[in-house]
Amino acid sequence: MTIMMLTIWALAIICYRQILLVLLAPLLRYCAARTRHYDGSLPQGTGWGARLRYIFLAGMRQLKDRLLLRWVAQTPSHHFRDFFYRHIYLVDFRGDNVTIHAGAEIREPHKLQIGKGVVIGDNAILDARQGIVIGNNVCFASDVHIWTLQHDYRNPDFACTAEHSGGVVIDDYVWIGPHTTLLHDVHVGEGAVIAAGAVVTHDVPPYTVVAGIPAKPIAERPQHLRYQLLKGHAHFL
Repeated sequence: MTIMMLTIWALAIICYRQILLVLLAPLLRYCAARTRHYDGSLPQGTGWGARLRYIFLAGMRQLKDRLLLRWVAQTPSHHFRDFFYRHIYLVDFRGDNVTIHAGAEIREPHKLQIGKGVVIGDNAILDARQGIVIGNNVCFASDVHIWTLQHDYRNPDFACTAEHSGGVVIDDYVWIGPHTTLLHDVHVGEGAVIAAGAVVTHDVPPYTVVAGIPAKPIAERPQHLRYQLLKGHAHFL
């Protein structure tokens, strides 16, 4: 009996984050639905009811989208992460066989749309505040960063202006190499390849290989691609 209790305590200490996430899952799902269209501004009215609602939503949004979402990303189980991304954080999965590897940082997950057969490598940063749309059979290597908002250094308030914001669209069969960065308002055409370390600041034509900072065309990729990315993670994870 003592050994069993020690084992239970050891598992609880090791997996305390996952246990808390499971216990909080209904509340997180409720808050995700309520804050989907919440912009963080103080609601109209000066009553205590409006202020308390603002404090609750702002606090839950920070807790849900910062600390707890990071816990989800660090969980060493694909199936656990997949469940929370789909059903709790409301990522818009448009198909099956999607793998988001560990360590991803996703900002405003409900504005992220992912097609079928997509593999997203370790430690990705997906800033979906202005929307990210990923097509089918897209492959991300490790440490891919996508930013949809950018500070304007010329603005006296150092604000993120409309000129420096916009969604990112990635079409089918795109391959994005490691340690790459895609900035706001970029459309990557079907079958394009982004070489390792590139920084993409403008649209990439279909079936074009780009490299460098800023990224520029260096080659063409054959068309009529037909591969399907079906297995992007170990079976037991």
